[in-house]
Amino acid sequence: MHAAPVRAHAIPSVTTALRAVESLLLSGGQRTARRNAWTAVLEDRRRAKDRVEAEHVLEAVAAHRS
Repeated sequence: MHAAPVRAHAIPSVTTALRAVESLLLSGGQRTARRNAWTAVLEDRRRAKDRVEAEHVLEAVAAHRS
C-alpha cells in the first residue's frame, strides 16, 4: 500500500487573494493610488493615537501639579 503524495502548496492568504482580484480589476495606476490612500489613512490613525496618548500624559502631569 502506497501513501498518497504530499503536496507542498500553501493555501493563499486572504490578502494574497484580494491582491490577485485587485490586479484583475484595477490598472497599475489605480492600484498605486489606492495603496497610497490606504497608507495615508493608516498614518493618520497612528498620528491620532499618538495625539490621544500625549493628551493623556499632559492631563496626568497637570493633575499631579494641582
